[in-house]
Amino acid sequence: MDVLLLNGPNLNLLGSREPDYYGTQTLDDITSNLTKIANNVGLTFEHHQDNSEAKLIKYIHNAVDNGVQYIIINPAAFTHTSIALRDAILAVGIEFSEVHLSNIYKRENFRKQSYFSDIAQGIISGFGPQGYEFALQAAIQHIQQLERL
Repeated sequence: MDVLLLNGPNLNLLGSREPDYYGTQTLDDITSNLTKIANNVGLTFEHHQDNSEAKLIKYIHNAVDNGVQYIIINPAAFTHTSIALRDAILAVGIEFSEVHLSNIYKRENFRKQSYFSDIAQGIISGFGPQGYEFALQAAIQHIQQLERL
């Protein structure tokens, strides 16, 4: 598998949860589109959403054995709380992008702290579902650069 997308807690409710912040597309809509984009350039794409920090960590730990070359993660509420997820990403050493549907810097003060931003290749925040497409483009470029080495 080339690209792994992980979505944290409550993102299974996209489409109905606070549409002013998160829009009306469902997570299935978003991941279906991303799968098509990845497949069109010959990459494999897998996605998981979980409300459990432990399960997200397990996906990260398994990423190396599964041949993941790039991770896209929307840690959701874990952005501001999870040193464990941060440590898991550091442990596997796979490049990643941090994505947020809403602009976390225009929201409550506690949302402005991220445990991932300083170790991510990039942060995409505030572009709604299109932010995932931006992150996938970064993943594609990263993987293409690796293949040239």
